[in-house]
Amino acid sequence: MKEVTHVYFVPGMAADVSIFEYISLPEDTYKTHTIPWKIPEKGESIKNYAQRMCEEIEHEQCVLIGVSFGGMIVQEMSKYLNVKKLVIISSVKNKHELPRRIKIARKTKAYKLMPTSLVSKIDNWEKLAFGDFAKKRAAMYQKYLSVNDKTYLDWAIENIVCWDQEESIEGIVHIHGDKDIVFPISHIKDCITVENGTHVMIINRARWFNTHLPEIIEN
Repeated sequence: MKEVTHVYFVPGMAADVSIFEYISLPEDTYKTHTIPWKIPEKGESIKNYAQRMCEEIEHEQCVLIGVSFGGMIVQEMSKYLNVKKLVIISSVKNKHELPRRIKIARKTKAYKLMPTSLVSKIDNWEKLAFGDFAKKRAAMYQKYLSVNDKTYLDWAIENIVCWDQEESIEGIVHIHGDKDIVFPISHIKDCITVENGTHVMIINRARWFNTHLPEIIEN
């Protein structure tokens, strides 16, 4: 009987695990699991948070896959686990790949001024949207960005902006879209590039991932 590889997915900042609903890996080879966000404790370090996320991992030699901020978190988690493969999507491998505006926000502490309490109160994103395309995008945000606790949002933004990883983790696989506007590819080194892939390509380019992930995991 073929041994099954357990694959754990962590979503992007504020995103629900439903962002992975279109990801489908061969069931005879892989068993997929999703890890939802936990609400951080007051003043919790990213390292301590990652250790708490590791409590959801029940299998040795698993595969960790994280999207965006989830990509940073799986890197922190991998420091406490024995993983078969570490994969990040639409993310960064170290603080040097963060875009200039995030580095400026860190220096000026501008991230502390973000009105996260407003975000956490927006019940209907569509009311803020104009035009059909914007309405579609707003509906998508409302569906997938459901983690709107102010404590979590403040903590997540600070930990993205102030992430201190100097060196990329050896053996990490980085998948990035060339149309990502959150983490522009011009700052990214050593990645598998998805043509016309955006920051939300885990949702709208799921077919690409279903085709290529098994090969990426095994190689």
